[in-house]
Amino acid sequence: MKRLSHYDRAGSPRMVDVSAKPETKRTARAQAFVRMSPAVLDKLSVNPKGNPLEIARIAGIAAAKKTSELIPLCHPLMLSHADVEVALQAGGVRVVASVTTTAKTGVEMEALTAAAVGLLTIYDMCKAADRGMRIEGVRLAEKSGGKSGRYVAP
Repeated sequence: MKRLSHYDRAGSPRMVDVSAKPETKRTARAQAFVRMSPAVLDKLSVNPKGNPLEIARIAGIAAAKKTSELIPLCHPLMLSHADVEVALQAGGVRVVASVTTTAKTGVEMEALTAAAVGLLTIYDMCKAADRGMRIEGVRLAEKSGGKSGRYVAP
């Protein structure tokens, strides 16, 4: 098994030193799904708190920009682009977050954070009508750039 990069030789957590790495264009796309009752799904467009899909999109973009404040060993990154797509699907809502930067480290955590916060926002706005919603399948869909190159989830 490959050594985990966020631990030193003694096993203590550490921030990875990326100072010797070259800056490259890096992208990541993450996705997640919130399962909800058909009744709540049908009423999303008339939510008295506002349009949950649009608010989730903006919340996800804002979250991508704050990732290093939320995850202790994440590097702060200047993002070139962040976008969140939110779409109704059978049984719930899918969120897909895409993030780009030119940096010494990747943006996988920013994309994952954007997708998760987008869904948490939908949950927050709809919880009064359906406390049984389930957030599922938060995962990295693909990434590119850096030493490890391209990854596409199976």
